[in-house]
Amino acid sequence: MTDLHLPPWRRPPRDHFPGVPAWSLPASTVPQEPFDISPLGGHLTQEWAWGGADGSGVRVCVLDSGIDADHPMVGGLDRAMDVVRAEDGTLAVVPTEPGDTAGHGTACASVIRSIAPAAALTSVRVLSGGRHGSGAALLAGLTWAIEEGYDVINLSLSTTKTEFCDALRDLADSAYFRRCVIVASAHNMPVRSYPWPFASVISVASHDSPNPMTYYYNPSPPVEFYARGVRVPVAGPGGRHLLSTGNSFATPHIAGICALILSKHRSLTPFQLKSVLYLAAENVAVPDGGARVD
Repeated sequence: MTDLHLPPWRRPPRDHFPGVPAWSLPASTVPQEPFDISPLGGHLTQEWAWGGADGSGVRVCVLDSGIDADHPMVGGLDRAMDVVRAEDGTLAVVPTEPGDTAGHGTACASVIRSIAPAAALTSVRVLSGGRHGSGAALLAGLTWAIEEGYDVINLSLSTTKTEFCDALRDLADSAYFRRCVIVASAHNMPVRSYPWPFASVISVASHDSPNPMTYYYNPSPPVEFYARGVRVPVAGPGGRHLLSTGNSFATPHIAGICALILSKHRSLTPFQLKSVLYLAAENVAVPDGGARVD
């Protein structure tokens, strides 16, 4: 097997084994491969979840309008990519110089950096000419980020166009099984958009408390978590600081917290990570661990 250097969830699908249904494991003939497991103990606190972590070893991809790597609130990028149209009309993701024509991606990146300062940030520009882009560019950029195996993908954007719904759902499911955590922003208006309502992503809306580490579990679907999203200090054009409001800026708070948790507990699956987020939420966690009983 040529891919043993990769963790099991990052390898290509296995060939079908004769005699068992598709996707199955012939345990009697294939030896079990050991891999790290992160057990969730009976007492889970915020200190257990991310205490002492800084995001080291975690790769975060921001799909947005680009990122100004020189902004002091961003402090550099690991990579900068752009979605461009090739001569044959297809879309490709190619390296580019860091930059941001709208400021939206830089603002989101600055929030992630403020929470997980040691995480490696990558920018993928899927919005062009401001804060608007095509669904095709979003699909291309998200496909690339999943194939590159990013630990956390921040999507502070969505599309209302239903023709992209199925393709986005397929990509979200693919990310889930490759342990690429998509943290997606709910729309700022009460309209249906994608991919944030999908069960395989972590969906985020805003609360108005000032603490960047305070977030809440929402027991009323479809949004799962509320994070700081009102008058958030973010990076602005020309090295400035701004106060911005929107679900776009709540989302990178959760993306940053995810980076902290994964930095401390590298083997968590997306399912486990979402469970940790739930158990450590302000309205669920109790000082001595466990769950709140009301």
